[in-house]
Order: sequence, then C-alpha cells, then structure tokens
Amino acid sequence: MDEERARELLANERTRIEEAMAALDRVGPLEGDDQVEPGDRDDEDLYQDEYDEGRGDDLKRELAALERAEERLANGTYGLSVESGEPIPDGRLEARPTAERTIEEQDRLGPA
Repeated sequence: MDEERARELLANERTRIEEAMAALDRVGPLEGDDQVEPGDRDDEDLYQDEYDEGRGDDLKRELAALERAEERLANGTYGLSVESGEPIPDGRLEARPTAERTIEEQDRLGPA
C-alpha cells in the first residue's frame, strides 16, 4: 500500500476513535446511585453505563492497535503481517487499517 494512503487511513481511524472516546467522556456516567442493581426500578441508566464502559474498553483496544499500526508505518513494516511477514492485501487494509495479520492468519486466531 502507498505510504501516503496508509497515513490517510490511519489518520481517519485516529479521528474516529478519538471522537468516539470524547463523546463517551462528554456523557459520563448516568447512574448516580451505586446501590441500583439490574432489574431494580429505574435501572435503565445502569445498563447504559455498563454499555458505555464496555465501549470505552473497546475504544482503548482500538487505539492501542492504531498506535501499533502507526509504529509499523514509521518502521516501514506497515502492510506486512506481524506473524509471517507476508503482505496484507490492500483491500483488507482499506477495510481495517490496523490489520496486523492476513485474513487467513486472523481466522486461525479468532475474531480481531
């Protein structure tokens, strides 16, 4: 993949992740009472807080993967599998700019 295109894809991915993280931070926790349990009256905010916490964890993992991809780009190894060194097809990188492995290698490991 062309280095300029890779930079563009990674920059777009960084913007997406950072905007999603900022949106979660703006909302903050909705449930103010630590005593509310699932199934209690008025527990709707508890569910949303748990969902947002999980989403925040996902975004942190995505940011870490992005930082690894940026490091590979700086080192000249972006677009090569971290497992085998084989080229990752451009179509895969277009769809998932932080891809670290070929589809076949990832399938053996399970969902990314």
